[in-house]
Amino acid sequence: MRTQTRNSDLYLLIVVGIIAAFGPFVTDFYLPALPSLGEYFHTTASRVQLSLTFSMVGLAVGQLFIGPLSDKYGRKKTLLESLVLFCMATMGCLYAPDIHWFIFFRLLQGMTGAGGVVISKSIATDLYEGRELARFYALLSSVQGLAPICAPVLGGLLLETTDWKGIFWILLAIGVSLVIALCFFKESLPVEHRVNGKALASFRHYLPVLRNKRFIGYVLAQAFAMGVMFAYIAASPFIFQEHYRLSPLAYSLCFGANALAIMLGSLTVPFFRTVERALKAGSVGFGGVSLLVAGVLMADAPVAVVECGLFVFLLFLGLILPSSTTLALDEERSNSGNASAVLGFLIFLFGGVFSPLTGLGNILYTTGIIIVLCSLGTWMCVYRVCRKTYKTPFCFAPTPSDDAPTA
Repeated sequence: MRTQTRNSDLYLLIVVGIIAAFGPFVTDFYLPALPSLGEYFHTTASRVQLSLTFSMVGLAVGQLFIGPLSDKYGRKKTLLESLVLFCMATMGCLYAPDIHWFIFFRLLQGMTGAGGVVISKSIATDLYEGRELARFYALLSSVQGLAPICAPVLGGLLLETTDWKGIFWILLAIGVSLVIALCFFKESLPVEHRVNGKALASFRHYLPVLRNKRFIGYVLAQAFAMGVMFAYIAASPFIFQEHYRLSPLAYSLCFGANALAIMLGSLTVPFFRTVERALKAGSVGFGGVSLLVAGVLMADAPVAVVECGLFVFLLFLGLILPSSTTLALDEERSNSGNASAVLGFLIFLFGGVFSPLTGLGNILYTTGIIIVLCSLGTWMCVYRVCRKTYKTPFCFAPTPSDDAPTA
């Protein structure tokens, strides 16, 4: 770890973990309230669903702006300002006079909530290196991976005692609490390491980031993997509740079990000799088990078989998320804000593209096909990066990096 004045590891883990999960949590927390929103605003289901789409668009685009600004002005200032704006956007949602204003404020919520997603990765890159960075990303990814899966379940439980406005009041309370907690955060990016010149100059650093083929390879590997997770989130209510007729409680238990699988996979990364090996194992297992999961879905296998397949499948997803993040951002440590922004943008772009495709035709077949295609996309990206970098097929021979002292 770099020797500099910083917060305790416990503070960093809790606060940075929460802000990392905040963006996805904001997007999915209100999903169970979508029908009641349609009744409240006297509008159609498709218009209400636009609020989800625009939130994801904001979450993706916001990172492209907030990441470079944090390289210029520092992590703390940029993050605090984005969270204050988030609180204002949440108030706008609560008092929106119609569905169009509500969609507009959801877009702003996504853009401002993106600050936590992108800056949390940059903070980790500022403070940690090597195995410590991999270990921190493992914990961070387990929290960030849980957020979009657990948020709808928590939202559904909350609707038992309140309405959709209660959900947004809680989001506002979380935002205010984070602003207070971040007042104690010690800036992780020293002034001498910030981008010099005008603010627009920081956006020029996107060019070298986008030209780094290894960085893009690792980013695309994670983007395909997250495409699977967003597709699973979109399809799971229809598969488990409508097709297999599970009760809301049984569905929540399946959701929770799969969230646990992602966490367990993420926490396993530090036990590998190098981060490269963790990513190799994750991508190979991800691609192989995707065929099994698609097969049991298309065969309409019993729900217990489907759930077991998904559990093993998401274990490998847990391996991929922190290892690909670590390797990608290690490639662009000097431009970590821009690099984190590109990573976050592509993740939510892929999620926004693949998740609605599960509703086309027979959901069991389309979900199975998307799972296989995205998993193979992850496998191919990792294969190509390792092949070009180390001149060897990664799944058959060790690479020079396997013997590196840090990973």
